[in-house]
Amino acid sequence: MTAFWTEPDYDDHELVQLVRDPVSGLTAIIAVHSTHCGPGAGGTRFWHYAEPRAAMRDALRLSRGMSYKNAMAGLPMGGGKAVILAGSDKVKSPEMLAAFGDAVEALGGKYVTAEDVGISEADMVAVSKRTSHVSGLPVQGDNAAGGDPGPFTAMGIYLGIKAAVRHKLGKYSVEGVHVAIQGTGSVGGGVAKLLAKDGAKLTLADIQEDRTKALAAELGAQTVAADAVMGVACDVFSPNALGAILDDEGIARLEAPIVAGGANNQLARSGHGAALAERGILYAPDYVINAGGIISVAMEYLCRQHGDPCDINEVRKRIAQIPGRLEEIWQASDSSGISPDVVADRMAQKLIGR
Repeated sequence: MTAFWTEPDYDDHELVQLVRDPVSGLTAIIAVHSTHCGPGAGGTRFWHYAEPRAAMRDALRLSRGMSYKNAMAGLPMGGGKAVILAGSDKVKSPEMLAAFGDAVEALGGKYVTAEDVGISEADMVAVSKRTSHVSGLPVQGDNAAGGDPGPFTAMGIYLGIKAAVRHKLGKYSVEGVHVAIQGTGSVGGGVAKLLAKDGAKLTLADIQEDRTKALAAELGAQTVAADAVMGVACDVFSPNALGAILDDEGIARLEAPIVAGGANNQLARSGHGAALAERGILYAPDYVINAGGIISVAMEYLCRQHGDPCDINEVRKRIAQIPGRLEEIWQASDSSGISPDVVADRMAQKLIGR
């Protein structure tokens, strides 16, 4: 692994820590980008990386994205992220989670963790036995925030897609609007179900084909192979799997006037937002549209730290503000000619004092 400060995605991060625990087999990276607005908050990803440098790239990019996401969502939280480097067998042991919890605790509240890809609510419960700086824990009470952030992320994306359809297509309903959804897990599957209730036409794709076919049968949707979904002619392409898919090749394949989905770091590199704009494709900046999950876990954490109950309706009210933030970005983009991703980045950078 090369020195992290020489990586192209290093952005004056406040902390980048390699965590090793030979006894449990834990290898992890914790990256805190900014604590300007509060403790660095962001989930932990459990993933098998073909090379360590890819893990560092993920940690750096995702933590910076969390700084922007939390600031744009109006949360008193900074940006952080962790990645646990899974072995090829993807075995995750209680000892590994305990060691990771100890590493988070050692940072003294500078980083607050929660679920991400490969990490479950049960895993967060295990981590919480070693540190209080964790969120996404099981719901305590009938009307309390907490638990799996996926459904809250899905709700924000659903509202953002409706806003994009209004802005780009001039339609105030998604009935009959064709949405191609990449990824049918907790987030993508949730988005699909919400859109289906409104009468949208859906095409679904995921590497887990059985899950996708079952969901399609439930919703009356079509399916395509995972490697074909970006080329589907549709009204909205909604990426809800892993990031960096909007590269030169991916953008050239798109047959949709809107890209709006929950995957983090969808743009492979700076300049790809402008490439979308040049093709007349409206882009919903990922860290704005997918903020529902962090809103939920951040509110849960803040309430618990202060000993206050956290009403889920407050979470819903904050998620309902996502379409307005997107509209503000798109209007600024339309008037300035600057692509939406750059407009959003500049807004976020100002909020975190950069």
